[in-house]
Amino acid sequence: MNIYKTYEDLPKVKLPKGQEVSISDSTIRDGAQMPGIVLKADHKFRIYEFLHQIGIEKLETFVYNERDRNAIKMMFDRGYESPEITGWARAVPADIDMVLDIEDIEETGILMSVSDAHILDKMGLPSREAAEEKYLNTLQYAVDHGLRTRAHIEDMTRADNTHFVYPLIEKILEIDPDCTIRLCDTIGFGVPFIDVDEPFGIPEMVKHLKEDLNAKNIETHCHDDFGLAVANSIAGYWHGANWSNVTFLGIGERAGNAEMEKLLLFLSRRVEGFDKYNLECLAEFGKFMQTEIGIRIPRNKSVVGKNVFAHESGIHTAGVIKNPFTYEPYPPEIVGGKRAFLIGDSSGIEVLRFKVQDTLNDLMGVQITVEKNDPRLRSIQSDIHELYDKEKRVSCISDEEIQAYVEKYFLFEPIVEKNMGRKTI
Repeated sequence: MNIYKTYEDLPKVKLPKGQEVSISDSTIRDGAQMPGIVLKADHKFRIYEFLHQIGIEKLETFVYNERDRNAIKMMFDRGYESPEITGWARAVPADIDMVLDIEDIEETGILMSVSDAHILDKMGLPSREAAEEKYLNTLQYAVDHGLRTRAHIEDMTRADNTHFVYPLIEKILEIDPDCTIRLCDTIGFGVPFIDVDEPFGIPEMVKHLKEDLNAKNIETHCHDDFGLAVANSIAGYWHGANWSNVTFLGIGERAGNAEMEKLLLFLSRRVEGFDKYNLECLAEFGKFMQTEIGIRIPRNKSVVGKNVFAHESGIHTAGVIKNPFTYEPYPPEIVGGKRAFLIGDSSGIEVLRFKVQDTLNDLMGVQITVEKNDPRLRSIQSDIHELYDKEKRVSCISDEEIQAYVEKYFLFEPIVEKNMGRKTI
């Protein structure tokens, strides 16, 4: 019989292919393209610091303007081995030259748009053959100049993979057998389900790249337009990909990218043998992105939202007070978060007792136990219910308000009553 009463009791899942998997970050490249935000050089450097703390293996960055180059210099001056700083280029030799101008960069991504809409409409090329020639010539140029390469196969989930993309990838691998093939789900059309054929099925595409084309390095880059970016990234790992490209908080164009923090948490807490990433700075990373860059984080956003470890309802709070495992899927300290008990219209007597007792302990400096049937506790509960029932309160009761109730019913009233009953001489 299996008994699951602690986090350690729960089994972990195994990657069926057993491969080493890694993460590359695009927060300061794709993420920087999110409408309405501007990443300054100092912002990019601070993000690099967080990525180093976590243990992310690679990041990619633009090299086009002075702000990009200043950030890159700051990062290289730091001297960290990870994350490796890699470049990004369009499929033109002039872009490769810009990457080569930064002598410490040893790898670059090369954008290779493969859907007909991108080839014919966006780029204005006359044919798929013209696109192929353009891509292969640029790849050869990068390899000839000593760069490791990533082929960013853009919009692969809306392309003719059988008749164009897969033959193109075969030629890419002939030029650079170690090239990382990035499967880009550019508009989020990919699905994580097995037995769904191209162009949508991420599992089938990854399996074809690995088993039929013998790609050594396969990476997913998934957008979240249909809400499947993280699921598609995990599906990539499950079927043989060894890299996933993500952004912190999923920032990026339109609905954004696969969220790094979700992927990190899944790997670290749910997958067997995964302990190489340090998640303790994720909450702090989230605060930085919100306060310094202006990314609004919803309260209920997993991993870094304010409500992840906040409890209000009576049943939930009573369970967590007795054993956090009851309603918390992982301890707050794993991601640098803090547990919070809130008093609201759905709170029961147990969480109120806990908050009152905690407040008393802080005020008195000694350990005090408040019984559940204490009439003063019921008086506070009655006052709070009245706020919601009659005054149409729409927010939780603050810690300052709880302290005021504690002072009123547990400190001031008993003293007043005692003085009033004292005999005078």
